[in-house]
Amino acid sequence: MSWIEPPRCPLCGAEIRICPTNYDRWVGLALVELPAKEVPERYRWRLTPLRGPSRVTTDVVAVRVRGVDPLPGDLVVPVHRMLCFPHEEIAEAEPRGAGDQRAPRGRSTEE
Repeated sequence: MSWIEPPRCPLCGAEIRICPTNYDRWVGLALVELPAKEVPERYRWRLTPLRGPSRVTTDVVAVRVRGVDPLPGDLVVPVHRMLCFPHEEIAEAEPRGAGDQRAPRGRSTEE
């Protein structure tokens, strides 16, 4: 028998929580909860307990906070990546939103 510890981030060495999502994927979350006003919208998650027929919590699923915005003081669980990198590096590494002026692949903007 061995001791089971949370996995660690390969970049910063911090402990992370790997949780299943409500759409059959996995996400690496931070171990802390932060107020919603401190976490950008795309990094907000909540942990929802799954209960069996006997109302006993059997597992936890990560659900992305979307649709209804939480109040600024509501606690959310951020994606670990948000805490691992400086915010400038995250913005550069992620794809741009729908409002950005990008040409579709294979086409130039100078037609």
